[in-house]
Amino acid sequence: MADGQWSPGRVAGDADEFQPVVDIVEPSRQRRLTVLLRLLLLIPQFVVLFFLYIAAVVTVIVGWFAALVLGRLPQPVFRFLSGYLGYHVRVSASEMLLIDRYPPFALTPPPGYPVRTEVRATDLNRLAVLFRLFLMIPAAIVQSLAVTGWFVLGFLWWLITLVLGRMPRPLFEATAATLRYQTRFYAYAMMLTPAYPKGLFGDDDLSVLRARTRSGTEPLVMGGAGKALVVLFLVLGLLGGIGSSTTTWSDDGDDHRMSGQ
Repeated sequence: MADGQWSPGRVAGDADEFQPVVDIVEPSRQRRLTVLLRLLLLIPQFVVLFFLYIAAVVTVIVGWFAALVLGRLPQPVFRFLSGYLGYHVRVSASEMLLIDRYPPFALTPPPGYPVRTEVRATDLNRLAVLFRLFLMIPAAIVQSLAVTGWFVLGFLWWLITLVLGRMPRPLFEATAATLRYQTRFYAYAMMLTPAYPKGLFGDDDLSVLRARTRSGTEPLVMGGAGKALVVLFLVLGLLGGIGSSTTTWSDDGDDHRMSGQ
């Protein structure tokens, strides 16, 4: 399924390990004014995403019960959740400075939009659905560390893009890889795919067909600098989590001491 179009199920040659696709056309230049005002421009999108998120949570709960019974997501549930996933990816791609086009207020993007997502409807393992909440914990930690680490230095990435008028290729690779992994995690969590998230460090250069390359991220073959930035995101995310936990523990200790006085 590509951005809201229903796929009837697995086709010949498809594998359970098909990973959701995030295909982003890298812009050669970005308008500095839109980079400067990016977060302000996206405020309406964040509001829409908030309400879509609430609807998606309810739909996931309904879909979980349905998948336990049917072994797959019902067609309307799959359509809405895949549409929500694509909407989230397009807004996130703009927020993370990967593209310069404003996201449309639609679950299905217009033709030629530089961000494309694809998930395929297929049968689900009922046991994996039953324990999905526990199975997704390792991937949840990885995506949380990577995304948090990116935003820790988000001001620096914004400043670099603003000054250069573009995002340097290693940073683009690392950012796209982070967003793609987060998307694959969300797709797994929402039962849009049975494939466990992978590919944080890009695709193996030897395992992809160059003739099928459509953009800079499909497939996403990363250089050493891009992979190093992903490692940096993970480390920063870990340090940020440790610092937050330490601060919370310290504040709790102070509260207990004050209450005991």
